[in-house]
Amino acid sequence: MSKLRENKLRLFFALWPGTAGRAALAQWQPPLQERCGGKAMQASTLHCTLVFLGEVAEHRLEALKLAAQEATFRPFRLELTGGRYWGHNHIVYAAPDRTPPPLAELVRTLESGLHRHRFRFEQRPYKPHVTLLRNAQWSDRPLPAMEKVRWQVQRFALVQSLSGAKGAYYRVLAHFGAAGAE
Repeated sequence: MSKLRENKLRLFFALWPGTAGRAALAQWQPPLQERCGGKAMQASTLHCTLVFLGEVAEHRLEALKLAAQEATFRPFRLELTGGRYWGHNHIVYAAPDRTPPPLAELVRTLESGLHRHRFRFEQRPYKPHVTLLRNAQWSDRPLPAMEKVRWQVQRFALVQSLSGAKGAYYRVLAHFGAAGAE
């Protein structure tokens, strides 16, 4: 008797900016790329990861959505103030000077709910960021100053990472926020 192979999805929770937020972040990319090289992320993929889950069995999607609905979410403003560089993975990213308390609470309660519902996920200290460039090269020269991006966060998303002929792309599966799931 053969076993049916269970379908798995590559998933993460993220803050997903609207069109204006993505456009503002994309404006940072050319001057950063001029300084550091690398590959600019497509504007349509720019996001701020909350929790990366990796491979999740498709039949667990409802439990995953329940964990998201149980998380504490209050709308807040995320102010991305400058570009930064991570040398260990050659990424240039946009980041806030500080993590807004409602964002820290969202991540904490989301992780707690994921534990309760027996999900495994990447665990590390949370550092909010939006990846702008990959494969960037660093020098000691400071990154150029950027105009702040102020993002009013009204909801968060469950996102699937997919691969296609043109590379990786993302599909938003559900939104969650003050009014619950959409």
